[in-house]
Amino acid sequence: MENFLALAAGLGLVWALGIALIGALFRFAPPRVALPAPWIAGCGWFVGMIATTLAMRALSVAGIAFGVVSIGAPLLAITAIAGWLAWRGRAAQLRGTLREAARALHGGGLDGWQRLAWRLIVAWLAVRFALLFAEVWWRPLYPWDAWTQWATKARAWYEMRSMVPFAGVSEFLSAPVDALLWFDAAPHYPATMPLMQTWSALLVGRWDDALANLPWWLTGVALAVGLHGGMRLMGFRPLAALAATALVNTLPIVNVHVALAGYADLPIAAYLALGTIAALHAIRTRGAGEVVLAAALLLSMTLVKNPGKAWLVMLLPAFVVAALPRYGVRIAAGLLAAAVFALLVGARSGVTLLGYKFYLQPVVHWGALFDAYFSYANWHLLWYAAVATALLGWRHLLDREVAPFTLAVASGLLFLFIGFAFTHAGQWVEDQSTVNRATLHLAPLVVVWMFACLRGLLRGSGEPAPAAAPAS
Repeated sequence: MENFLALAAGLGLVWALGIALIGALFRFAPPRVALPAPWIAGCGWFVGMIATTLAMRALSVAGIAFGVVSIGAPLLAITAIAGWLAWRGRAAQLRGTLREAARALHGGGLDGWQRLAWRLIVAWLAVRFALLFAEVWWRPLYPWDAWTQWATKARAWYEMRSMVPFAGVSEFLSAPVDALLWFDAAPHYPATMPLMQTWSALLVGRWDDALANLPWWLTGVALAVGLHGGMRLMGFRPLAALAATALVNTLPIVNVHVALAGYADLPIAAYLALGTIAALHAIRTRGAGEVVLAAALLLSMTLVKNPGKAWLVMLLPAFVVAALPRYGVRIAAGLLAAAVFALLVGARSGVTLLGYKFYLQPVVHWGALFDAYFSYANWHLLWYAAVATALLGWRHLLDREVAPFTLAVASGLLFLFIGFAFTHAGQWVEDQSTVNRATLHLAPLVVVWMFACLRGLLRGSGEPAPAAAPAS
């Protein structure tokens, strides 16, 4: 119990740090800027996680040994200062936000069947997360890549109290005998998630490969909270926002990546979805705080997993459409065409990008792709629903509020298709491994797009597509 309390306090500090930093960021925002409490709370975990691991990197560079005090004391000080700045700047508004959040949690403001539906969905999600917590708490580190490519770093860094370097086979074998060099299957993988495991182990006081994975459960919870807040930020009603949250957090593949913790795919999916919502909100409001928060979430993808760099590039067409609604679709189409052309040229010369070697001759395993998305149980009916949404709402796919999400999803699907068809990743489609993990990155954003499109359909908007707008 003592170990659990220390672990809960340390991970709670990570979350509080992120919330405090976001609060301080918006201290000088105009009074009219009132972000939904779930948005601040959900994003707080992801901001706090990156801030904590950046602090650990700094300690390692400075030669200061990892420890509960050496890491926790600076984090606590930063949290206190940022929290004080946030409270001093907007105390009255923050009190109102907290009261409204407490009222909304049990369905306040909803009546009749909507309040009943709200409470049932919240209870359902609470039970689901309780069961997932038991899975993480009881199950040792299990997935293959988790203990050959990710947790190897965490275990070494915990034992050595520093970020000792890792190397590939050739570098490891050619290094001097006395070199302090470590080896695993993917030495080039980013350090963020292993550092969170290291912090967990330090809090527990021993290496426990089950308790070290508790950040994955908190990532699932934070994604649920943050996604609900993001949908509210987009103007969705509370029950619709909760429905989107429930859809994402009951996908089997999402639950698997919580219960079988250790991969970086769930965190990058969260950063991708929340970062996109934050960026599109920032483009609309042009507020400095919104821009900084969006940049922090999106850039963090590159620190979580290497494909985060590619996802960052693939989101550019969506941001162009949002920033330039008059000509954005045309510009975005040109960007996508240029990207495809560049990849084909690179494939002709056998270029390697992010560890994936491109080939000019595509090999598409259509049967395996169909099985992955439409036959097997990883996605329930998500992709059936996505196809139905596109068919029903095709007139609204390029409406001003929908077009950025349409471009983001289209770019993401194109990225996945190119990876599966033109690189050696195609072999992992047939064995149903990477195809689902890579698609998980995009899945929460697909749900957001579906709801945005259906809202346009229900409104019956007659707004012309941005591409059809007359020239000025």
